[in-house]
Amino acid sequence: MTDVQAFARGCFQRTDTDRVGVELEFLVFDAETPSRQVPIARVADALPPLPGGSSVTFEPGGQLELATPPLPLSEAVTGLVADLDVVRRALSAAGLVLGSRALDSIRTPVRQLRLPRYEAMAAFLGLPYGRLMMCSTASVQVNLDFGANPRGRWDRAHLLGPVLVAAFANSPRDGWMSGRQAVWLNLDRTRTAPVAMGGDPAEEWAEYLLDARLMLVREPAHAPGMSAPDMNGMNGMNGANAAGMYGGGRGWAPTGPGVVACRAVLDGSPYRDFARVAGRPPTGDDLAYHATTVFPPVRPRGWMEIRYLDAQGPEDWPVCVAVVHALVTDDRAADTALDAALPVRGDWARAARFGLAEPRMRRAAEVCFRAAVEALPRLGADPWLVERVGRFAARYIEPGRSPALDLEMCG
Repeated sequence: MTDVQAFARGCFQRTDTDRVGVELEFLVFDAETPSRQVPIARVADALPPLPGGSSVTFEPGGQLELATPPLPLSEAVTGLVADLDVVRRALSAAGLVLGSRALDSIRTPVRQLRLPRYEAMAAFLGLPYGRLMMCSTASVQVNLDFGANPRGRWDRAHLLGPVLVAAFANSPRDGWMSGRQAVWLNLDRTRTAPVAMGGDPAEEWAEYLLDARLMLVREPAHAPGMSAPDMNGMNGMNGANAAGMYGGGRGWAPTGPGVVACRAVLDGSPYRDFARVAGRPPTGDDLAYHATTVFPPVRPRGWMEIRYLDAQGPEDWPVCVAVVHALVTDDRAADTALDAALPVRGDWARAARFGLAEPRMRRAAEVCFRAAVEALPRLGADPWLVERVGRFAARYIEPGRSPALDLEMCG
């Protein structure tokens, strides 16, 4: 228990910086036949070097991910805009196009990457939702420094979550505005539910890690029934992807001498039972690895990963980044937004199902976006970014229309 608590406490690090890291995932489609599966190699072969320093990786279903190093808001967004423009032009020349939605409603989910971690993850998460999550979803992840008040920022990211889920819901499916969130709600809740709030965040994170089901156990390589696992590259907040191109935020590692193997744990055992399941005490590496296999809406890793935002179109993702950054890091904006969001506190499922059609979500979102627009110049945001947030608010927030409605109208 003490080791877990020490690890958890290290995940909440005070900083004197306010850096942003962005991880964009996109579904990639064939421009002429959108229902056709697009091999990862076809995408990778089309991509040139990127001028802004973004790393390029792929998720199990072939989703393309671009991730920035940790930078001030303006630099992070500007660099990624430039890189994405290069990517779009290169893919267009190859007959490919980036999707503008967070859930693939056209193609059957097919896992392209047969890497060891994914084998264990697929066995653990099961059908149909595990495969949907791994192969057919895409998100915008915003990574933020904790600043001088980790608990305050941690609380803000959670309390504002339902409003932001509704505002950026962009994956209509079976009556849900955020079908992507509906998929997550149907996965193992010991690793996808929000971390408890109200006490010491580090202690609550430690309990979360202990109670989450153990996904896999790492064992000597080449043992029967084993696959070699990875250690997740810290996309986004260190500017490096240890995994390389063919492994994204959910991980990759080479096979070969000295590489450990893994087996899926399917009996429901929590991490606190690791010694009984594995036949040995857990090491620090086992705990660190376990932490990469849990996916709460907000995850601490020395910085804060905000994971609950649906992927947006290539023009709208900067709005996600700007609004989240403003509402979490600017004290004046946060106070205003938190008061507005209080009536929908904890309503994650309702936000995902109804989006901004839920009147309380729309009212809260209006206040939050106004607060963000006022805060962004104080935070050094470029005028074009402030203007784009305003345009998004006028198009979606003020009329109470989640972006998903555009996709429903298009079919």
